[in-house]
Amino acid sequence: VLQSLRDGTTRVEDVPCPAVRPGHLLVRTTRTLISAGTERMLVEFGKAGWIEKAWQQPDKVKMVWEKIRTDGLVPTIESVMNKLDQPLPLGYCNVGVVEQVGAGVTGFSVGDRVASNGKHAEVVCVPAILCAKVPDTVSDDEAAFTVLSSIALQGIRLAQPTLGETVAVIGLGLIGLVTVQLLRANGCKVIGVDFDEAKLAAARAMGAETVNRGVGQDPVAFAEAFTAARGVDAVLITAATDSHEPVQSAARMSRKRGRIVLVGVAGLKLSRADFYEKELSFQVSCSYGPGRYDPSYEERGNDYPIGFVRWTEQRNFEAVLDAMAQGSLKVGELVSHRFPVDEADRAYDCITSGQPTLGVLLEYRRAASELQADDVINLGVGMASGIPSVVQEEGLAGPFHFSTEHGGLGGMPAIGSPKKTGAFGAHFNPDCILDSMEVFDFYHGGGLDVAALGFAQVRRDGSVNVGDFEGNLRGPGGFVDISHRARLILFCGELTAGKSELELISEPQGGLKIVRDGRHRKF
Repeated sequence: VLQSLRDGTTRVEDVPCPAVRPGHLLVRTTRTLISAGTERMLVEFGKAGWIEKAWQQPDKVKMVWEKIRTDGLVPTIESVMNKLDQPLPLGYCNVGVVEQVGAGVTGFSVGDRVASNGKHAEVVCVPAILCAKVPDTVSDDEAAFTVLSSIALQGIRLAQPTLGETVAVIGLGLIGLVTVQLLRANGCKVIGVDFDEAKLAAARAMGAETVNRGVGQDPVAFAEAFTAARGVDAVLITAATDSHEPVQSAARMSRKRGRIVLVGVAGLKLSRADFYEKELSFQVSCSYGPGRYDPSYEERGNDYPIGFVRWTEQRNFEAVLDAMAQGSLKVGELVSHRFPVDEADRAYDCITSGQPTLGVLLEYRRAASELQADDVINLGVGMASGIPSVVQEEGLAGPFHFSTEHGGLGGMPAIGSPKKTGAFGAHFNPDCILDSMEVFDFYHGGGLDVAALGFAQVRRDGSVNVGDFEGNLRGPGGFVDISHRARLILFCGELTAGKSELELISEPQGGLKIVRDGRHRKF
């Protein structure tokens, strides 16, 4: 997913797949999370006019003037235009499956699920020192929040909260809400400050007291009342704004010798009197921990000794994932929108449109990406029967063992439904062919890892109809036998049924056009 710094447009491009490098992992992406704060600022900067761009980055303007003085006007203009024409890869919250392990890497194997700071792309090559294994009990959706949550965690580490302290969190976006949860897990009393009632409600559900700036509530007065006029012990600013108000409010609500940590972005017009009289400490948190922007650590993989630097970037990743696995950090409820990666432009329109958003996920060929190496997978009729082709096309790491109740196990299953091709149930080069009853014995005994099935309808409560077609009750058939002992059930299908007509759009545009949609809604 690339963004133009010239005009702010976001597009998805096909580019060559990276090769694994020494000290790196090659990861097949399953989910990425859009960082609404950071990435929205990049998009809005790209869409800004020339004057606004210059206003936002005065240091760059100074560099341009210096270049004009030394190189002349025309070469400088050409240099600036070339810089703006270089597309910027977006994203830094990635989760996927390791496909290749680079030379010199230890602790990771092909097939491991890992979280990293990789970009929004189907395949990424990431330094192993910026990856962390995902526990089995943490879903890909949750693991996509790892890096962003580490930003919150690093800010908390700098604030050094202790049990029973009162900490204010100004700005309750994704990082702010994660900060609230981690502070509560640390035994702190939390005051959340924001303008959005929905975000304030989410913070209250996490155990925070809240102040709604949107209706004129005063965070300084609230903090004074809440702390019996002592002031809060620390303030974490997780907002993204050019206003000076967050820093000024943080100083006024703090106790003497309180700590203020800027995790997000805010104006820095400080009142010397507030900081001087209270002897306040102020610190800016650098991303997701020690090692950030250090080429020796990030690019050459030289870890810091744990005896001297307890929490590095990677170790913060691991701590966040452990918190998710233990249930003290719950991020699944923070997902507000999902888009397939080829509709990333819609996702970025969503976060810049002003409509309420929290966690916006990009998904990568959903069903096939759920498979793990050595899985035994049953394939149902219809769309699910195409999973092996997607696996082959994408070059996903395996091996995978595909099975149908007809008896084939392994090899490459044929594609299609019985009515269309008569080939469903056939296998090319199967490892073995069993009697159908023996296959069901195998399923009943727990031999199946994944059941990829079709469906007729899905109700609002999540119930799946697999056997009632407009009053024609066919029953569940083999669905119960196939699915009841499977580790994972995937329902694969279209949004409608009933004589839909699709048309493939040729290159260069490419895509799929719905000429006529099915008349029966499945949801």
